[in-house]
Amino acid sequence: MFGAFRASQPSLGGLLWKVPYRLSTPRKARVRSRLQAVDEVIAAVQRSGVECAALDRALLLPTEQEMAPRDKYTTFSRTARDYRKGVHKVPKWTRLTLRENPRGF
Repeated sequence: MFGAFRASQPSLGGLLWKVPYRLSTPRKARVRSRLQAVDEVIAAVQRSGVECAALDRALLLPTEQEMAPRDKYTTFSRTARDYRKGVHKVPKWTRLTLRENPRGF
């Protein structure tokens, strides 16, 4: 009970880094700000006159204003019950482009 291997609240509670069930309001705001920052970068590259295939693909993606809340905060998942999963449960979700979903989802 005492010493290096004594019980503590995190060790008794299971997984230390728990993923919340839903996104909190501040985390949703940070998601929107990240999407807006990406939109600003794409617009700046377009204004600079650079032409490339990656820019053409990026211009086809919807902007943050055009996205539905369902698309902003959830992503497609084959294993989820409704085929949707909270974006914060995707590994490395802040680095991925999650604006594309399969047709119909």
